[in-house]
Amino acid sequence: MLEVNTIGLDLAKNVFQAHGADGSGAVLFRKKLRRDQVLRFLVDQPACTVAMEACAGSHYWAREIAKLGHEVRLIAPGYVKPFVKRQKNDAADAEAICEAAQRPTMRFVAVKSEEQQAAAMVFRVRDLVVRQRTQTINAIRGHLAEFGLVAAQGLFHVAKLIATIEDKGSAIPEAARPILSLLVEQLRALDTRVAELDREVARRAREDAEARRLMTIPGIGPVTATALAALAPSAQTFKRGRDFAAWLGLTPLQRSSGGKQKLGETSRMGERTLRRLLIIGASAAVRWAMRKGSTGDPWLSRMLERKPPMLVIVALANKTARIVWALMARGGTYRTPAIAG
Repeated sequence: MLEVNTIGLDLAKNVFQAHGADGSGAVLFRKKLRRDQVLRFLVDQPACTVAMEACAGSHYWAREIAKLGHEVRLIAPGYVKPFVKRQKNDAADAEAICEAAQRPTMRFVAVKSEEQQAAAMVFRVRDLVVRQRTQTINAIRGHLAEFGLVAAQGLFHVAKLIATIEDKGSAIPEAARPILSLLVEQLRALDTRVAELDREVARRAREDAEARRLMTIPGIGPVTATALAALAPSAQTFKRGRDFAAWLGLTPLQRSSGGKQKLGETSRMGERTLRRLLIIGASAAVRWAMRKGSTGDPWLSRMLERKPPMLVIVALANKTARIVWALMARGGTYRTPAIAG
């Protein structure tokens, strides 16, 4: 009797699909499972590889299935899609996951612990609250523009619009003022929540030894340092700093063919939160250098002399990512490069 070697599990809210195959890839079973049947079914299976797409809930299921003695593999959805034959359905997805997991060169996503997921939650929530604040500000700007009241771009100029709303003698119709006041109250509440989350991030940065080391790198503050410590996988996952930068989506897309290398814009694949934070930090460093007219980093000075600012910002974010990997993999703190005399 053939023994199951790999099980592809298509996750869902209630109805899961399992696809079992032996070592040669031959199909052994296709089975629908209710949510409460999944673990009972897998506990009866011999120890094998259970593969799933890396999606919502996948890390929870990976931890629970690993407790049963199985080897769990998480695969990025983009790597599973090429194995889906013809039309998409749960059975075809489970088969594609199983087939992808059996490829010898397949790359897998590291399973996160509960502590890692909890540590990452502060950044997810902060991003959500900041987006809600931006939406509220845009709503205030849009509504007041209908009455000919505008202010310069930027968070700090919103105070002018708020003062106009609260000024009883302003040109805002009285019927609109109470509604706009609700938006002002919401904006202030969101500001308070962002401040609370920023304090929590700063606290974590002070208490985390790795975050303190990462903050020695120019362009990395408490938010980016703690985000790297919480969201980035182990440095041993990558062979070199360039692999880490590629995982963040900070390396160029390739459209090479016929022996000719053609590189395009950055791929933007990988962890969006970390990529955005590194680019924001690099942008601040480049703007500071351009305003001062000089920088302590000779590499950055040479780049600003030869390249446009936006290209330099992305290149600096790429370089910072490599430095981050080096510090995470080898320890130590950042040392400013010496300027040749």
